[in-house]
Amino acid sequence: MSGPRLQIDALSKSFFGVRVLQDVSFEAHAGEVLGIVGENGSGKSTSMNILAGVLPPDGGTVLLDGKSYAPRNRRDADAAGIAFIQQELSIFANLTVAENLFLNHFPRLWNGVPILSSRKMRARALELLRSVDLDIDPGAEAGTLSAGERQLLEIARGLSCDARVMIFDEPTTSLTQREADRLFEIIGRLRARGVAILYISHALEDVLRLSDRIVVMRDGQVTLRTPATGVTAHDLVVAMVGRSIEALFPARPPRPDISAPLLEVESVAEPGRVDGITFQVNKGEIVGLAGLMGSGRSELARILFGLDPHSRGSVRSGDHGLASGDIAARIAAGVAFLTEDRRHEGLMMEASVADNMALAALPMFVTGIERRIRNEPLNAALQALATQLSLKSGDIRSVAVRTLSGGNQQKVVLGRWLLRKPALFILDEPTRGVDVGAKEEIYRVLVRLAESGMGILVISSDIEELLGLSDRILVMHRGRLQAQFDRAGFDREKILQAAFGQEKAA
Repeated sequence: MSGPRLQIDALSKSFFGVRVLQDVSFEAHAGEVLGIVGENGSGKSTSMNILAGVLPPDGGTVLLDGKSYAPRNRRDADAAGIAFIQQELSIFANLTVAENLFLNHFPRLWNGVPILSSRKMRARALELLRSVDLDIDPGAEAGTLSAGERQLLEIARGLSCDARVMIFDEPTTSLTQREADRLFEIIGRLRARGVAILYISHALEDVLRLSDRIVVMRDGQVTLRTPATGVTAHDLVVAMVGRSIEALFPARPPRPDISAPLLEVESVAEPGRVDGITFQVNKGEIVGLAGLMGSGRSELARILFGLDPHSRGSVRSGDHGLASGDIAARIAAGVAFLTEDRRHEGLMMEASVADNMALAALPMFVTGIERRIRNEPLNAALQALATQLSLKSGDIRSVAVRTLSGGNQQKVVLGRWLLRKPALFILDEPTRGVDVGAKEEIYRVLVRLAESGMGILVISSDIEELLGLSDRILVMHRGRLQAQFDRAGFDREKILQAAFGQEKAA
C-alpha cells in the first residue's frame, strides 16, 4: 500500500480540564522506524495509550491502512494488529512462556470448540520464539527469564497477533548492551518484514541509530517532524526543550586545589573484574568514569562501595580505611552509592516516596532505648529534601514510588542518600532512562553538592554528560585505567580512543 500504515490527525486529549494533547499529527509507514522523543509530560505516552486502546481521544482521527481505527480497549488493538511493548513489561511471572504468548487467543483443537490444544500451542510458541532468537522452553515459567528475554517474549507475543504496528516504549531501560543490540537486530528484521515501528526512547543516540524519520513532542504538541538523516542529538534537544545541550549543564568554577582527598583507591584488583586501579576523588570535585560496556566501570563502583570484594589493594575514605566488602563501614564513613538499576536494586516500587527516601537515614532519626523513630523531624527533613530536589510526586507519604516518572524516581534514590549528608557520592548511570528536563535538574543538584564540598564519582555511558559535568575524566578499558583527562584537556575523540584501548594510560 502506497499510503501510510498509520495516520494520526489532530489528536487531542484533556484530563480534568488540562490539555495534554493538542492537534497531534504524524504518520508511520510500513517497513519504517519512526522515532518519537520528548520530555516526560510531552504527550508521548498519552498518544501511545490512545493508539493501544488504553485511553479514548477527545478529538482527532486515526487511520490504519487507510481505514478508520478507534480501539475501545487493548483487545481491539491486538485484533487490529497494534502491539504495544511497554516500559513496564506485562509478563506474568507465574505463567509459562507459552501461556504468556497466547493470553488473548489460545490455539483451539477445532474452530468454535472451546478446547485448548497444548500441542498447537507449543508448536506455535516454538515458531514465535525462534522468530525473535529466543531459545527457551515454551513450558518454562516466565519468572525465570532475564529482563532481556522477557523483552523478547513481549515482542513474540506481539507477533502472535500478526502485528502491523509495533510500539516500543523505552525498551532498553533494563537491558544490557548485548541485549539491546540483539533487540535492535530484531527491530531491523521486523522493519524488513513490513512492520511499522514506533520507537520511543530518551536515549537519543539509539533513536538516531534506528530511525528513518523522527517526531519530537513538547507540551502536548509536535514540534519537529524530520527525516533522521543529518539530524543530530543537539537538534533533537533543541526541539525538545528549546535550548542547546551545552545549556543543560550548569557553569562550573575552576576545580579546587587537590588538597583534601575524600576517596583514595590504591592498586585495587579483583580477578576477572578490575586490575591495578589507582586514583582519588577530592573535596568539591566531580570525577567522571568513562568506558565501554564490559570495561569494568560498574564492577569498580560495586567494589568501592563494598557490594563486591577486592582481593588486592586498598580503599580509603578520608581517615577511614575501608575493608573489602564492608558496606556498613563505608556508610559510616560518609560514602553513598546510587546503583545503575534503580528499579530492581534502588527502590521498593510499591512503597511510598517517603518510605523509600527514609531508608538509609532512619538510624539518624531514632531516640531512646526503644529506638523509636522521631516521625516529626523525619517528615520535616523528607519534605525539605523533596522541595530541594524539585520532586514532582504529590503527597510523599502516600504516593507509591512506582507511579513516578523515571526522573523523579531517580531523585528519590538521590534523596535517600542526601538525607545522610554524605561526604562522597558514587553514582552509576545517574540519568539512565531520564528525560532531558529531569537530567538538567539532576545535573544542577550534583553541581550544587560539589560546590558544597562533596566529592562525586560519576559513571556514565553518555560522553556529553561526562564532558559537561566533570573536572576530570578517567577512562577504563578491560578492567584497567587506560587514560586520564583534565577539564582543560577534554577531547571527545581521544576519550573514545582510550575507551577502545588506543590511548596510553596517563
